[in-house]
Amino acid sequence: MIRTLHAPLWGCALLLAAVSCTPAHNTLTRAEQADGWQLLFDGKTLDQWKDYNGTELTMPWHVVDGCIQANGDGSDLTGYIVTRQQYENFILDWDWKLSYGGNSGMLYHVVEDPAFAVPYVTGPEYQLIDNDGWEEQNAPTRLEPWQRLGVDYAMHLPDPDSLFVNPQGEWNSSRIVCDNGHVEHWLNGHKILEFEAWTDDWFARRNSGKWAGAPEYGLAHRGVICLQDHGYPASFRNLKIKELPRRAGREVELFNGRDLTGWEAYGTEKWYVDDAGNLVCESGPDREYGYLATREYYDDFDLTLEFRQLANGNSGVFFRSFVEPPVKIHGWQCEVAPKNNDTAGIYESYGRGWLVQIPDEKESVLREGEWNTLRLKVQGDRVQTWLNDVPMADLTDAKIGAAQGRIALQIHDGGGIKVLWRNIRLKTL
Repeated sequence: MIRTLHAPLWGCALLLAAVSCTPAHNTLTRAEQADGWQLLFDGKTLDQWKDYNGTELTMPWHVVDGCIQANGDGSDLTGYIVTRQQYENFILDWDWKLSYGGNSGMLYHVVEDPAFAVPYVTGPEYQLIDNDGWEEQNAPTRLEPWQRLGVDYAMHLPDPDSLFVNPQGEWNSSRIVCDNGHVEHWLNGHKILEFEAWTDDWFARRNSGKWAGAPEYGLAHRGVICLQDHGYPASFRNLKIKELPRRAGREVELFNGRDLTGWEAYGTEKWYVDDAGNLVCESGPDREYGYLATREYYDDFDLTLEFRQLANGNSGVFFRSFVEPPVKIHGWQCEVAPKNNDTAGIYESYGRGWLVQIPDEKESVLREGEWNTLRLKVQGDRVQTWLNDVPMADLTDAKIGAAQGRIALQIHDGGGIKVLWRNIRLKTL
């Protein structure tokens, strides 16, 4: 049950009338400024916002009397605006007011790329909706529990005893805390839910519900913040954010030597663990590309692994990459290939092709048919590789620096490939 607060928090008029916000709104106190808070809206302009996947603001959002207002012209595919800046760990506060039966949302960690037509297939959402009004307008259809106010959309439900909401048409305040995977939702000063992202429980929820067909949902550790016009007028004010520090230095064993826990396979090629505890990639009868990708994103890291090429050996290690179903990868590859084919070089899977190829005199570093040690270090816009402790590539690239994503092993197309992998470990930076 949602409890109604009978005393309004602010004395602003109804949404579709002129909204009068006092000068105290959309400002920071001296204490907030000293504590690191920043405004996402100054009450006058939308300079900090733009269209999703765009460079300018063309969507029908306006500033009206010190509030950001959505006209209510949006749809499932349109009406999204996003911050120009990305955010990773933060506390985000805002005030909101909906029209009768209104439906909107606040999304975060949203990834922008033409491969994603809408932001919600990447970014989690704090649902904003007038539960009762929506159901009255759409009777006899009822909202599912995972669609109601305050939920982590289609993932986590709030404690019903913690939901205190003002009468429809009045202002409410919300907060999202995102702190290195720990997430909290707040409503009108009450914590309504909390969870840990990227745990076994989190992945089980993601893979069994609405997001089962959205392989990149919720994986990004940073991204833009997004407001949703979902076909109903909505108003926002007092949007402010305080960034929190990243906790680095986590050591991760990506392969446990027993099974493929923590990985997701794409394509029909073969991935399995042999009796010696090695991870095997092997061409299947379709002789197509195949990928085994980490279920998590790793952006800044120092990775080491060992590989042994038993046949052909045309493979690779992708980084800061994402998967477009059914079997298309976007990102960068640290090459693993037969001798004289640039093992430990850097290749872009779409667009520019080779970024770093290996000098001929270093091709002998690869030990064909034997175990080799590959090291890949990615930090910011710099990528470094080593093969058997010999430096191979050192690249600084702004496009890589702006990206994020999974680590993935590849089987090249053409068939006849078999490569063993072991001791796959990284440290986050």
